Amino acid sequence: MDATAAAGVPSLFVGGAVAEPDRPLLTYYDDATGERTELSATELGGWAARTAGLLHEGCGLGVGSRAAVLLPPHWQTAAVLLGAWSAGVAVSFRSTATAGLPELGPGADAPLDATFVARNRLDNWLEDVPEADHRFVLGLAPAGARLCEVPDGYRDYMAEVRDYTESLPAYAMIRRSDAASVDGTSYQEWGSLAQALAELFDLRGGDRLLVNAAEHEHPVKWLLAPLAAGASVVLCANLDPAVVASRVAAEQVTRIL
Repeated sequence: MDATAAAGVPSLFVGGAVAEPDRPLLTYYDDATGERTELSATELGGWAARTAGLLHEGCGLGVGSRAAVLLPPHWQTAAVLLGAWSAGVAVSFRSTATAGLPELGPGADAPLDATFVARNRLDNWLEDVPEADHRFVLGLAPAGARLCEVPDGYRDYMAEVRDYTESLPAYAMIRRSDAASVDGTSYQEWGSLAQALAELFDLRGGDRLLVNAAEHEHPVKWLLAPLAAGASVVLCANLDPAVVASRVAAEQVTRIL
């Protein structure tokens, strides 16, 4: 079947369910702040649905729209990406952890409709952030706390997204041949790459994958490949090598990336 309902984001890439709805799907650690946030498939899906609502209902975006996601690996980044894809919005998701803004890739000279950028990187990049009609800033704070101060011209993603429902409405049908990224790469092509990487990583359904966020920043590795395999993720920012062994035991990790 060439088209699939937006509610089934995983099926756009891999054609199936990603996990049991109430079991942990994404567990996020930041060893610099002590944060631990755990989301089930249902909870992450709720955040994705809210994001899709923000983009589709709040911004009028959908299939053919384009967004730059200038964020590091994070549970909120997963929500933004899955939400954008749920609304049919093609995204740029190159790494942003190195100095300077990433290139958006082929086709990036066309106008962008939305940008999502991390607050702690915005001061250095303010003049270089791509122009867009809708600009959102994320504090990436523990517990999804809102920003105390929002830069001019931006909206606080966390404050805005909470106004939308956790149930994904039926949007226009999204085809697997539609662009999932701004360079024109389709949902089907990203899905094939994710499945290939899942096989390379020897991921299987039920696996629990620990990912060092600093070493694997592209979401095809820390998000799409595990989804393709039906695995769950323990995503670790600022990973302290001294805690790896205990975390593997505590989180019942079966694979390390």
